[in-house]
Amino acid sequence: MILHVKEAKYLHDYVIWLKFNDGVIGELDLKDELYGEVFNPLKDLEKFKAFKVDPELETIVWDNGADMAPEFLYDKMKVLA
Repeated sequence: MILHVKEAKYLHDYVIWLKFNDGVIGELDLKDELYGEVFNPLKDLEKFKAFKVDPELETIVWDNGADMAPEFLYDKMKVLA
């Protein structure tokens, strides 16, 4: 199955809530994943909070061009029961 992010919400700090197209829901702390040229600016919490779900890419994206593969997010998140 090809994974797609259907919904994403900011929770706190660098933690987001995600819902995928297979119905799986979880939380993910991205604090330790924000490294490299495109992700370093997102260490500013106000910039980090400004993510959205792109309807074409079907994953979370930021205005500076950063995005994360849905498979990466899925594998890293803590699944909620």
